[in-house]
Amino acid sequence: MAMIALKCPMIEVVVVDISEARIAAWNSDELPIYEPGLDEVVKACRGRNLFFSTDTLKHIAEGDIIFVSVNTPTKTKGLGAGMAADLAYWESAARNIASVSKGYKIIVEKSTVPVKTAEAVEKVLKTCADTNFTFDVLSNPEFLAEGTAIEDLLCPDRVLIGGRPTHSGNNAVATLANVYQQWVPKENVCTANLWSAELTKLAANAMLAQRISSVNALSALCETTGADISQVARSIGMDTRIGKKFLNASVGFGGSCFQKDILNLVYICDSQGLKEVAEYWRQVVVMNNYQKRRFVNRMISTMFNTVSGKKIAICGFAFKKDTGDTRETPAIDVCLGLLNDGAKLSVYDPQVKPDVVQQELNYEQYCIDPAASPKPSKEIIAQNVTCANSFLEACTGAHAIAILTEWDEFKADEIDYEAVYQVMMKPAFLFDGRNILDQEKMRSIGFVTFGIGKPLDKFVTDSQY
Repeated sequence: MAMIALKCPMIEVVVVDISEARIAAWNSDELPIYEPGLDEVVKACRGRNLFFSTDTLKHIAEGDIIFVSVNTPTKTKGLGAGMAADLAYWESAARNIASVSKGYKIIVEKSTVPVKTAEAVEKVLKTCADTNFTFDVLSNPEFLAEGTAIEDLLCPDRVLIGGRPTHSGNNAVATLANVYQQWVPKENVCTANLWSAELTKLAANAMLAQRISSVNALSALCETTGADISQVARSIGMDTRIGKKFLNASVGFGGSCFQKDILNLVYICDSQGLKEVAEYWRQVVVMNNYQKRRFVNRMISTMFNTVSGKKIAICGFAFKKDTGDTRETPAIDVCLGLLNDGAKLSVYDPQVKPDVVQQELNYEQYCIDPAASPKPSKEIIAQNVTCANSFLEACTGAHAIAILTEWDEFKADEIDYEAVYQVMMKPAFLFDGRNILDQEKMRSIGFVTFGIGKPLDKFVTDSQY
């Protein structure tokens, strides 16, 4: 919405939320989320044609185009628990729109939703709204990547708008397309029917996650054969049919979308009787969970088959660099796995606050991994997890480092790893879950190292070491 305000000064944009604290943060000097470039965009428009308010019904009534960007979490109970999207917030939003709307409005789905959600929204609006209210529902999914969201909005690969193939629906699509065409080339604004647009978002995230799980599956084979996943991925990516993006092996994918959207896709396929299709996509999540467990098991087995009482530096807690987002971050499962073996963790992340770390580790979520270990108690988490103010502080006195986020400041040209090695217990183990460090250089300093999909350290393979 901030980008629309920036690029379309003739349009008044009002962002509404029922949370007074959240709206207050958007109106303050410290925005509630971290995203490179967002601060500058918001402050350039705020008070001019961009406003933040808790008066939701007033601005819904006044609006011509209503963008609905509510959360669609995975259901934790009832029918479809652990798989289906919970559309309670969407239904509530539709009822609010219906309660105050008159004349004509365009309702735009921005949230990632299951196929046919627009149909359910139309039914709520038709049965609950004033008879003088007419509308069109459009699907306009976002294809942003956290950390590069502003760049993605400025120069999007595509803007997708789906609507019904009626005269009114086509006009609504053209109206929204005209907004984006104020800065997006016309050929990059794609149109589709409603159901295609809704499915495209789920399919796009599933395809991206599939690539990550595919390269992570290969990384396990590389470690057992002596191959190097970086070399394999580089050679694969040079094939123009495949391309080089999303071929970086890692401890696993995270974020608010990938797992949630794949499980939603699995549920939809199951519901349509497409069992084999559902199982195919389910394996993407299965492999991601396996990769996280494999990383924890590698850490424990390398450190003489126990981490009990040992301090481990967890470097990075966000699911990726350049964001403070910790939703579904691999760091959660890695930390819980280490705590189950008795480790003491010192967490450092430049954008994640200590209270968020504790909240994520204590959060009771629906378990979709049948091989997952029992969750440690809140008391064990509180007693054995601390947060450090710097990379060096986290590593001081530690037996091992686990790099779980690829922050630039963790790279060798930013961190004096020789100094880090000196303050650690020996042998000093370094587990690079993002492959951002030169393994041989780290070994020359004295570290026993492990990289995802890299040839194993002789400390592990050589019984005469």
